[in-house]
Amino acid sequence: MPLPLYLLALAVFAMGTSEFMLAGLLPDIASDFDVPVGTAGVLTSAFAIGMFVGAPLVAVFARNWPRRPALLGFVVMFAAAHVVGAVTTSFPLLFATRVVAALANAGFLAVALTAAASLVPPDRKGRALAVLLSGTTLATVAGVPGGSVLGTAAGWRAAFWAVTALCLPAALGILKGIPAERDTEDGTGRPTLRTEFAQLARPRLILVMLLGALVNAAAFASLTFLAPLVTDSAGLGELWISVALVLFGAGSFVGITAAGRLSDRSPGPVIAVGGPMLLIGWPALAVLAHEPVALLGLVFVQGALSFALGSTLITRVLYEAGGAPTMAGAYATAALNVGAAVGPVVAAATLGTAAGGSGPLWASALLVAVALLIAFPLLTVITADRGTEAMR
Repeated sequence: MPLPLYLLALAVFAMGTSEFMLAGLLPDIASDFDVPVGTAGVLTSAFAIGMFVGAPLVAVFARNWPRRPALLGFVVMFAAAHVVGAVTTSFPLLFATRVVAALANAGFLAVALTAAASLVPPDRKGRALAVLLSGTTLATVAGVPGGSVLGTAAGWRAAFWAVTALCLPAALGILKGIPAERDTEDGTGRPTLRTEFAQLARPRLILVMLLGALVNAAAFASLTFLAPLVTDSAGLGELWISVALVLFGAGSFVGITAAGRLSDRSPGPVIAVGGPMLLIGWPALAVLAHEPVALLGLVFVQGALSFALGSTLITRVLYEAGGAPTMAGAYATAALNVGAAVGPVVAAATLGTAAGGSGPLWASALLVAVALLIAFPLLTVITADRGTEAMR
């Protein structure tokens, strides 16, 4: 894999740390702003909504920009949002900074996903996506637990400052590693914007976007409320939240790395085997959440299965959107973040029910079940040979 791809992954690491770190900071944020934990959880949805709405819009505006200044501008915008978030005493303003940060993240990912796919041969998109998204999984392994520990020791605001600092080497990496030239697709050979938007009329593209959104919603439904599950259901101390996040992140890294080698040529087995295992895992975690060893073990497994299945489906989005070379990354980003927006909202609604703290886990199971009910009858359609018509 080319070096610029790893430099893009470094920026994704910084942004992924911010996106996921709230899972370990929600109790402190809720206490600081005197709001319920469920209300604080909407900060995760705010980020996801900003990315969902922002991905296609920002991708349209950045469509004709040179990649290096576009990527650098999004990183600077992302850092500035965290500076404001770190100093504000207003929950609505904190909410707004999450939306702004999400818009910057969306723009970055929309450009980076397209750039990553263009840096490798057409049949290695899955591998390139795995490298790029490894920044996200490494964020859950190192950045998010680190943010949780820092938040416990010095307050959640310190974690926001740390993310700001992470943006500096990411920006330098973009300056040094991404070519200054304009995109190779610029010119008459590139489809018009209308043609690229027309790809959204393709049923197979909509199908894989929907499935990717559902699987990602299931992951975020439980990940967002993992902290109270660790401390309340399992009865562990606050530092164990970081351990649980490390395990989820380690599992996701294993899952996305393994799936990256299969999603290009053999996506069917990943979906057919990983899907049912993921479905079984969420109820198992709900039932065994009071057992610390079982909880921590299943958190690792569910992280691996969620990201293996999710990244495979998002790879299918890139293949099916092959006729939209500058918007394919935006479509993939939108699919990811529809799920990230919906999941925490659905999970928060279960906290006041009889399921209590285990409600998000049951919500995750329901979301995966819906995905599988849609996917299995259409499995041959989903995994068909890369939609050659779309890739022309």
